[in-house]
Amino acid sequence: MTRGQAWRRAPAATLGGRASLALALAAALAVAEARAQDTSSGPVVTSLTLFAGTAGGLWRSSDWGVRWEKVAGQSTGESIAEIGAVRGVLAISRNVYLAADAGTFLSDDFGQTWKKLGLEGPVLSILPSRYPNADPTVFAGTASGLYKSTDAGRTFAPTVLRGTPVTRMEWPGPALIVTTGHGVLVSSDGGASFSSGTGLPDGAPDALAVSSFFVRDPVLFASVGVGGVYRSADGGRTWATAGLEGRAVRDLVWLGPILYAVTDRGLFRSDDAGKEWTAGQGLAARPSARLIFPLSPDSGLEAFLATEEGIAHTADGGAHWKDVGSPTDRVLCLATFPAPERMKKIKK
Repeated sequence: MTRGQAWRRAPAATLGGRASLALALAAALAVAEARAQDTSSGPVVTSLTLFAGTAGGLWRSSDWGVRWEKVAGQSTGESIAEIGAVRGVLAISRNVYLAADAGTFLSDDFGQTWKKLGLEGPVLSILPSRYPNADPTVFAGTASGLYKSTDAGRTFAPTVLRGTPVTRMEWPGPALIVTTGHGVLVSSDGGASFSSGTGLPDGAPDALAVSSFFVRDPVLFASVGVGGVYRSADGGRTWATAGLEGRAVRDLVWLGPILYAVTDRGLFRSDDAGKEWTAGQGLAARPSARLIFPLSPDSGLEAFLATEEGIAHTADGGAHWKDVGSPTDRVLCLATFPAPERMKKIKK
């Protein structure tokens, strides 16, 4: 089997409760392979918006990455033209949250107008509740620790986690999981206390991936330095190596049974939780920083990869890649939201 074939192979087994998602991915793969033979066909959703947080601000594309424009915000709101580096972008429903050098920002109209939230920068990461209409909690990570808002970001207060950078966060509920300057910490009480595990090297993790079924399947993946990938099967209490030793892993994406690792030597994929890894070819072999599947799980085969030479797109889960347009600044993070029409259907 060639490497290209390995990237298209349907996994023989799933992890935990992911069988149904694996079937959905397999079905989408058949469609994507057919599309790969017809280069004239376009993406599934044409009105999808992509965001790129860069060293010089926020950029946006409404045509699947072909053209990018720098976002400044409309005159009726706060200007975000000069907010410095944007290290965190998160879209939930119609809300788009930013973590930037100038602080925290929120747009409630899909990124058209903006307002400044109650935490001054620089902010490294931001994470609101999955259900902001019912739970106004917002967490923000800074170079000096973790802050928490209970009023939708209007005001923030420091938590017990101080004196260390908080660069990434996941909140699968009820656990809050953060990456810090000294590893991965887990809180089961909304940030009132944190615990650490053993087996993960000391240092600031560059990547974090959490099981979609964390409550009953508390599996985590993380990376530190050039140690490759580490796996915890018990919610961060113990860690063990999971491949790619000697590589700097900059991003991890766990989609169904497939784990993707974005590294300084290109993109890798594992179908068996890190026991074996397959290297991407072509554009996917470039040193890379971020990976996003904008339509997952509807069409988890569409993906964008931010490399050191620009942004690449695949329509078939990584079997084929092509360069698309890119912001003029170095990309630090990627984010997306579905078209407004899709959000209306979801709300119904």
